[in-house]
Amino acid sequence: MTQAIINIRGKVPVRVKARRMYRPLAVPALIAGVALGALAPLHATLAETNLVRLTPAEYTRTIHDVFGASIRVADNKVQPGFRDEGLLALGERKLTITSAELEQYEKLAQDIAVQIVEPRRRAVLVQCKPKSATAADNACAEQFIRRAGLLLLRRPLTDREAQAFVAIQSESAQKLGSFNAGLASAMSRMLVDPEFLFRVERSKQDSASGQMQLDAYSRASRLSFFLWDSAPDAELLAAAQSGKLLSQQELNQQIERMLGSPRMEEGVRTFFTDMLNFDKFATLSKDTGLYPQFTKNVQEDAQEQTLRTIVDQLLNKNAEYRDLFVTQETFLTPSLAALYGVSLPRSQELGGAVPWVAYRFADSDPYLGILSEVSFLSLNSHPARTSPTLRGKALREIFLCQKVPPPPGNVNFNLVQDTTNPKFKTVRQRLSAHASEAMCAGCHKITDPMGLSMENFTTAAGFRADENNTPIDAHGALNGKNFDGLKQLAQVIRDDPATTSCLIKRAFSYGTARQPNADERKWLADLQSELGKDGVRWRELMRRVALSPGFFVAPGEQPLSADAGH
Repeated sequence: MTQAIINIRGKVPVRVKARRMYRPLAVPALIAGVALGALAPLHATLAETNLVRLTPAEYTRTIHDVFGASIRVADNKVQPGFRDEGLLALGERKLTITSAELEQYEKLAQDIAVQIVEPRRRAVLVQCKPKSATAADNACAEQFIRRAGLLLLRRPLTDREAQAFVAIQSESAQKLGSFNAGLASAMSRMLVDPEFLFRVERSKQDSASGQMQLDAYSRASRLSFFLWDSAPDAELLAAAQSGKLLSQQELNQQIERMLGSPRMEEGVRTFFTDMLNFDKFATLSKDTGLYPQFTKNVQEDAQEQTLRTIVDQLLNKNAEYRDLFVTQETFLTPSLAALYGVSLPRSQELGGAVPWVAYRFADSDPYLGILSEVSFLSLNSHPARTSPTLRGKALREIFLCQKVPPPPGNVNFNLVQDTTNPKFKTVRQRLSAHASEAMCAGCHKITDPMGLSMENFTTAAGFRADENNTPIDAHGALNGKNFDGLKQLAQVIRDDPATTSCLIKRAFSYGTARQPNADERKWLADLQSELGKDGVRWRELMRRVALSPGFFVAPGEQPLSADAGH
């Protein structure tokens, strides 16, 4: 039996016993060359420690970055958490790990650890040869443990920690008669360490500002997860180890290096996956009798289409964020093309893997921007029918950062749901009758005008001109701006100042995993004014947020010592 340490309520480390069984087996890639010689021990007495749980995606990406993309992380089924102010990233600061989730992490750690020490991977990763394959080798094990620990815990191991992991290796190797099994035991223990499962942000009071500022390693982690959605690389950790990352000059250089890295794509994808509520695809269902083309593969393609469009516009073309709402450019597969009612070159459908084709909708096509893509239209609809209310609510909350209150518990939805009532042939007519009830009018007033302008699109994003042989009325208004149909709505959303202010606020909250305070809200408003002149472009927004006065300020929670639990 060895001891795992888990964080309960995000505050207090508690020891939990967990039985482990290992079998030699499995394979990896490359732990980035991290110099172990000059790693300073953790001396500082730190005043504050805050915890942010890794998302399943961050967990997997970190494993792949450290040990190689060939590592299987197939059983990473820990739930992503809950939304706070529209972002899962904010909810991560408030998450705990349940006993059931701990068991999942335990099994996952065992499987990954066995793969790490499989002979072919070990030859690449361990970088030292044990004296015997059937016995412990503390010197070789410590060399690997310190290198891996730096990347997994995102700071150097203390001598005490390193020796504890080496002792686990030694004991297991002796009992099981295998160096590999011993090293797997140590790695499995490290992979359930709370400092791996949580981003541990340590801070102390800054003498100049009086604020709680993150230390160098915590800055490296916050910056890396913000821009790349993964743990810091060797160069960023080296800048933290030397203390240079605390200087403005080095911080500027590291940010520029990271903004120019291909790893920015994963950061963009993860941010918009969170912002656009793509986690809802896990429970999305459509009536296959009505929409037989809406298969599981189409759902996956729908997410990928939007993310490819965003990456291409914001990173490859350096386009303005607001142009996502009015771009005619996107990417399609044959299955998506069938839903949109457009044709792709036949040659593109040949071959092995399903191809992605760069595609530009014609001016005469009804589709324009990401609001007309399958991902948005299907996620914000019912399985068998559209929902102007859900679509309007999503527009308000996702893109304008305007909270729509939930409906009262005693609302009767029968009128809206009855699509066979001859008195009300269209959704607009049914909603108008439903919203005449006093308790319903307020919410529908702010959601339905926008949602109804999207009624030409079915729950599976197919285009229609009428409903029950009655022409669809798609007019509406937002903040005094009238529109008729999705194309005009997209332009109104694009030009609304709340669209840019919402993105800027989301970016800050996503990076810091907290809401901005009053001073920071003023700074964000000033940033909107500055960027609004030339348009909000992604890399510049990330640069400004990462260099903002509050980006490395800690929220100030429960103190926790650097050696807690070891």
